[in-house]
Amino acid sequence: GWRHKCLIRPTARVGLISEAPSGKVYREELMSKLDLNALNELPKVDRVLALAETNAQLETLTAEERVAWALENLPGEYVLSSSFGIQAAVSLHLVNQIRPDIPVILTDTGYLFPETYQFIDELTDKLKLNLKVYRAGESPAWQEARYGKLWEQGVEGIEKYNEINKVEPMNRALKELKAQTWFAGLRREQSGSRAHLPVLAIQRGVFKVLPIIDWDNRTVYQYLQKHGLKYHPLWDQGYLSVGDTHTTRKWEPGMAEEETRFFGLKRECGLHEG
Repeated sequence: GWRHKCLIRPTARVGLISEAPSGKVYREELMSKLDLNALNELPKVDRVLALAETNAQLETLTAEERVAWALENLPGEYVLSSSFGIQAAVSLHLVNQIRPDIPVILTDTGYLFPETYQFIDELTDKLKLNLKVYRAGESPAWQEARYGKLWEQGVEGIEKYNEINKVEPMNRALKELKAQTWFAGLRREQSGSRAHLPVLAIQRGVFKVLPIIDWDNRTVYQYLQKHGLKYHPLWDQGYLSVGDTHTTRKWEPGMAEEETRFFGLKRECGLHEG
């Protein structure tokens, strides 16, 4: 079955550390291995409820413990996605140090900032990332010839653009890499659409783990400082969030972070919806 009560075992690899009367250190294990196929057969609401107990316990763990727990209890293959945005170095470093050589999926629209491409090269070299780049079947120029500038065509145009350049390439990546567990660096503080996301969910038929979901900006800064990592180069120029050149705006006083992307019409590019 896919539901289990917590177990207490000595020297279990992941869990909450507690000290027994004897002085020996015990770890309270989380729910054992989860059955992805069984969970996928449930209606969405039931899936959320089935994962609620696990999520309640994952909330008490550190980001590193969440990653280690997922690697031990969730099925492979494992992948990590990154937009190589402002704080990307955090999740790339955190997950890669626990699972070296994990495939890192980048969906390249062809419209990223030059600084983003340079940042990708820099982090790939520094962290020795196993980078897997996925792109749309149509080149940016061909898309513009066929559809015009989709990002100038309101919400419907932006959604079509995202489907072609983000969603389809990501679905292809998950399929080709045989992913069953997907790590991502989303944080609740980033936007209203992310404010209530759990640590663990099922999306696109695979487990999705958000190890730093509860981190605030200060925690991100401290992690970067501790490990000698940098923000995206455009951070110093006033960008809070970085995507494509044509739908990213510099932050100005009075703006919410989500207003800096997609002209304030949307916060999500489609990868983390559904």
